[in-house]
Amino acid sequence: MTKDGSRTSHYDFDLPADRIAQQPSERRGESRLMVVNRSTGELSHHQFGELAEIIPAGDALVLNTARVFRARLLGLRDNGAQAEILLLRRLGGTEWEAMVHPGGKLKPGKVVRVADDLAVRVLATTERRTRVVSVETSLDIDDAIEKYGHVPLPPYITRSDQAADAERYQTVYARETGSVAAPTAGLHFTGELLERLVEKGVRRVDVLLHVGAGTFKPVDTEHPADHVMHEEWFTLSAHTADVLNETRRSGGKIWAVGTTSVRTLESAIDEDGIFRAKSGDTRIFIYPPYEFRAVDRLITNFHLPRSTLIMLVAAFAGYELTMRAYEEAIASGYRMYSYGDAMCVVD
Repeated sequence: MTKDGSRTSHYDFDLPADRIAQQPSERRGESRLMVVNRSTGELSHHQFGELAEIIPAGDALVLNTARVFRARLLGLRDNGAQAEILLLRRLGGTEWEAMVHPGGKLKPGKVVRVADDLAVRVLATTERRTRVVSVETSLDIDDAIEKYGHVPLPPYITRSDQAADAERYQTVYARETGSVAAPTAGLHFTGELLERLVEKGVRRVDVLLHVGAGTFKPVDTEHPADHVMHEEWFTLSAHTADVLNETRRSGGKIWAVGTTSVRTLESAIDEDGIFRAKSGDTRIFIYPPYEFRAVDRLITNFHLPRSTLIMLVAAFAGYELTMRAYEEAIASGYRMYSYGDAMCVVD
């Protein structure tokens, strides 16, 4: 059977372990950039800083300003065994939704002690097997999480978090705290590159989508339509809507930085093709075939096999071209995943 991207197994590929970036580049912005032209099928190799020459004046660059918080809490159960709590989102008061490990041991009523003045009590199990937990501390809850929590690096980064990750697993424009994963395409941007783009006449606008742990969850159904997508909170402001609408009216293109910006934009645009201020939860799952209404260009990283992220890229660039780009990236020594190199899809 010819592979066309309609099945989850079509997104399998072999990746040598040494291609998975365990550390960021020595300096922010020094990553490689593969430019993928979906009109010609051409693949070309660049440095990320060359975006300043690639993005024309008058186009809009959309950045997700989500900020990662120290969501990973490591502690001990009553019997002294180790446990881990990954806070996903605040439900109100002291209560959070969280992922826990070991899941079979952390049933309602169990307590994980993180520090003398911080403990996490399991209250309930949700329908999707996450937990409702209560964060118990004598400190301000946010202060306690910041003090004792760890940077929630993705599971394919096999080392413990380090002091440098507090800066490098965060975009230079991050503002609103609430994400458990970074919008990683944005990790390549430096303040200097953003200034060059604005000085050139590129319109920078911001959106917000708080990235959840579900972004790392592989699609485990053979038909993507059967996959249950996680919800994520997004906001698109009236100012951003106005700039995007004006960009379109003046003939400019909209560049989404990362799959999270894509999901925000495609969730926020109305049926009439107009952007309007909007906030809420989105479960949008973009996979081939999909007709994009909000995004004209895409800047992204290289993603996991069988993930919702690679399916989104395939919907935008075309399945065959996407998989050829991944094959080329692996053969050419690109660094993959969150701390890896970048791809830019143009026409």
